[in-house]
Amino acid sequence: LSKADFTTAGVSEEMVTFFKGLKATIEQYSYTLKGEISDTERKLILDGLGQAGSDYRTNIYSKGFSGIKKDITKTDLLNFVELALGYLDHSIDANKRSDNIYHSYNLMSVENENEISISHLSEMLEGQVAVLSSGYLSSESCLAVLDGLKASSLFREDQYSYILYPNKELPRFVDKNNIPSEKVEQSVLLKQLLKDRNKQIIEKDVAGNYHFNGSFNNANSLNNALSILPKEQYGKLVDLDREYLLSVFEEVYDHKSFTGRSGTFFGYECLGSINWHMVSKILLAVQECCLKAIENNENDEIVGRLLDHYYEINEGIGVHKSPELYGAFPTDPYSHTPAGKGAQQPGMTGQVKEDILSRIGELGVIVDNGKLQFKPDLLRKEEFLQKGGSLIYTDLNKQQKEVNLEENSLGFTYCQIPVIYKLSEKENLKVVLNDDSILEYDELLLDEATSKKVFERTGEINQIIVSIKK
Repeated sequence: LSKADFTTAGVSEEMVTFFKGLKATIEQYSYTLKGEISDTERKLILDGLGQAGSDYRTNIYSKGFSGIKKDITKTDLLNFVELALGYLDHSIDANKRSDNIYHSYNLMSVENENEISISHLSEMLEGQVAVLSSGYLSSESCLAVLDGLKASSLFREDQYSYILYPNKELPRFVDKNNIPSEKVEQSVLLKQLLKDRNKQIIEKDVAGNYHFNGSFNNANSLNNALSILPKEQYGKLVDLDREYLLSVFEEVYDHKSFTGRSGTFFGYECLGSINWHMVSKILLAVQECCLKAIENNENDEIVGRLLDHYYEINEGIGVHKSPELYGAFPTDPYSHTPAGKGAQQPGMTGQVKEDILSRIGELGVIVDNGKLQFKPDLLRKEEFLQKGGSLIYTDLNKQQKEVNLEENSLGFTYCQIPVIYKLSEKENLKVVLNDDSILEYDELLLDEATSKKVFERTGEINQIIVSIKK
């Protein structure tokens, strides 16, 4: 945006009003970014942003767009984006746990008309993927996350991989719906209902334990039951205790923390399960951290330890395992692996996409400003052939072709053009054209015109030979 060639942009006046409302709120409370945001400040920020959105939506729904344009300056947009990024960075920092991994999902609770509190769900692999791929953390911080993750309850040693969320012991039926006796003692209404032997809200069992009416399935059930209690007998007590009893109900059931099957099932990507797509997502995120560290010339120890994590995660993915350990054909994509079982639910899951991207990253194939570049910093020497072989591929004319590969080389295709890596004494790049002419480069970077021929599959290029320093 800062490089864009404009100073003002005309947008609908309704959008300008919306933008100004958002901007005013984040500017007004920008002081909170210097420390912790209090529950009161969180409510004020949310109200300011929410009101701006609500006013915009209500106006559009009732009146539509006026068609009148007003200007927003590039300076205002840049200031807004910079400040908004400050809030995002603050949010990431605020979610760092003491074990160096990050909270993944938070729950908000409206405590009263002036406060919103935040509580956390358990650690999740998804949150570590998000923070590692955000680009916000330093290389050293990325390493701390990965060390913390390996030491966490998310690591599953038998598969040398990571589960989505920690395994846990689910409470038995008899452990549920138990109201602590001290909570009962604090409610005049509950004590009166027990005295009257009225079981519409609460019941006492033979062991002296207290339980909410067994037909309740959520807080609305309790609310409705309170409303139909005889008003002459209990009306004033209901008014006195309604909010208290609703809070006790939530304490007993903790419905706000209910995440569906993920917290209550033991198969199907739930408790104790590895989700292979998410493992491949973290593999790609760690690769990005490795490449960033190399690009920033971080010290060898940090780069080396990041690479160790990358290849450990990579080795944990099914394709590198024996069928006995994986529990299926290792080259087939599967949805998940529950505890105590092999891989389950075969199918072309999203995992395939991340694995292809990771492999391209390992090979170091990069497109930068329209130019094709080869930087195989993550490629391991043992991947090069110990003796000669061949690469079989399908060309642009749908004909099967074969390229001979020498010792200390490897081959793959890019846009259906064979690319051959060779270990050599010095770096250079050769593009062999179909007329047998050769374009030579002293660096592993094609010019824009030749790169365009690759991308557009013009059929002029026979193969690309990349010589890499041993």
